Amino acid sequence: MDWVDELRRLRDARLPAVLVTLATVRGHAPRNGGAKLVVSPDRLFGTVGGGNLEETAIATAREMIEAGESEPRLLTLTLSDKAATEYGVQCCGGEVTMLLEPVRVVPTVAVFGVGHVGLELARVLARHEIELWLIDGRADMVAEERLGVPGRSGIFADAVATVHVRHTPVPEAAIADLPAGTHVLIMTHDHVEDLALTDQALRRDDLASIGLIGSRSKWGRFAAKLRELGHTDGDLARVTTPIGVPEVSGKAPAVIAVSVAARLLQLIEEAARAPRG
Repeated sequence: MDWVDELRRLRDARLPAVLVTLATVRGHAPRNGGAKLVVSPDRLFGTVGGGNLEETAIATAREMIEAGESEPRLLTLTLSDKAATEYGVQCCGGEVTMLLEPVRVVPTVAVFGVGHVGLELARVLARHEIELWLIDGRADMVAEERLGVPGRSGIFADAVATVHVRHTPVPEAAIADLPAGTHVLIMTHDHVEDLALTDQALRRDDLASIGLIGSRSKWGRFAAKLRELGHTDGDLARVTTPIGVPEVSGKAPAVIAVSVAARLLQLIEEAARAPRG
């Protein structure tokens, strides 16, 4: 396994990391330029030379992870007995510059219902670096003839997102399969299905957000039903409805889609900037 495999493992596990690269070396140093170290919250992979320089890089990388930083840093260390850090000294006599690059957790978004609005929303979201799940109980809505094959043909042929298409007769069963931190958007053709999806989403406490398309009157009916199913007012407060940017009032599918996408991207950015705790 190399550092690329380790980054892939962390991505699949939805763990943030910092990739440390020994960018330049002047004079003598424990490793040559290009050496790499992957730092995650509780694990290391690779080495940039050990000792003082590596401990300093690890501490800095974990500070970046805790702070939710997204911008790379350059870290220059002189390896002499006159340039001690809290981790000691190294007397190789050289100077190294390391590039520390944050590797963020790729957000996951699940869209339940790929009708007119869902499809327009998927078009917008597919242009962003996310894991995008499109789930519908109607086979024709997610058929290859309609959507193509993501990454190969159709409307998602050149998607930036990793697009997963799933048909399931019982869409609410798919809620359990979503990774922690998923943003769930519910917009099916059936209010009964919307209610079942909302119920199942609320039974998970590790989703990033739950959005439900519809009016305030629809939510009033749903809230009463959800209370009957055992959900508290605190649970119901986790659901955002109506969804989208409030100032955008148009009802055309493409307009709704842009509004919903804009608000979702705000949530994703807010989560990325939030310190880990």
